[in-house]
Amino acid sequence: MKSIHDVAAPAKLNLFLHVVGRRADGYHLLQSAFVLIDWADTLHFERRDDGRLARHDLGAALPADDLCLRAARSLRAESGTGYGVDISIDKQVPSGAGMGGGSSDAASTLLALNRLWALDWPLSRLIALGLRLGADLPFFLGGRNAWVEGIGELLTPIDLPQQRFAVVKPAASLATEAIFKSPLLVRDTEAVIVAGFLADAGIGEAGIGEAGIGKLVQGWGRNDLQPPAQAECDEVAQAARWLEAQFGNSRMTGSGSAVFARVAAQAAETGAGSTPMATMPPDLPAGWVGRMCRSLGQHPLAGWARD
Repeated sequence: MKSIHDVAAPAKLNLFLHVVGRRADGYHLLQSAFVLIDWADTLHFERRDDGRLARHDLGAALPADDLCLRAARSLRAESGTGYGVDISIDKQVPSGAGMGGGSSDAASTLLALNRLWALDWPLSRLIALGLRLGADLPFFLGGRNAWVEGIGELLTPIDLPQQRFAVVKPAASLATEAIFKSPLLVRDTEAVIVAGFLADAGIGEAGIGEAGIGKLVQGWGRNDLQPPAQAECDEVAQAARWLEAQFGNSRMTGSGSAVFARVAAQAAETGAGSTPMATMPPDLPAGWVGRMCRSLGQHPLAGWARD
């Protein structure tokens, strides 16, 4: 195999995000429900025999040493392979949004290069490497929507019905590190037992129902990072108010600045008034980007690495 093309790297939303403590090394302990959505980057990989790693931006320029290059470099060093790669990225997921775009690119890079370089690493070994690169990588490598704990490495897969979300990224971007350092951040939200939460939200062997997903997005929990993010950037609060007015609910994802709203199934199918819910309302403020997204049942690359 010399090339792999059209490799998807989907974004994620945090249906809620609680900070429940902090480790001695400074890492924050979280509880969250992560859901994959169909807003995605696309990557292409061409194997090189000279060992060189190179990235080619098909859209807006990315940082010189982004996370997917770091992932490729780490995998090459750990595996001892002599191969290199040309990585081309069609970047669609906005940066600084809390949607995990960079981590998703890196996870898809690890999965693709595991095949392209004929390494045949098991998924557990890729996840261990991914965690050293970023806390969101284990989720994207795991391939399923999940209840997430620890610093991001403890995953409990959950089945979710397909949902539609309106997702808005205001012009401003936020740095994750600054939000986690904010004195406004609540770091002692009471932890919940996953089994109790799943039962309360109506999640059983058959998955979570419509009422349960509505509870997650509209009533249960919160995003503990949202107050410091709104204090840092008023556009986050503006986006939340805009979505609240359009859809009756809103919540920031990750460390922001993107905000999302759940679009009820009936509204998604029929629309409200003259505005079809298959597209974003037309009055999106200048400089903002938004999409009407669908959730994914699993990652497009699920099964690319053996268990």
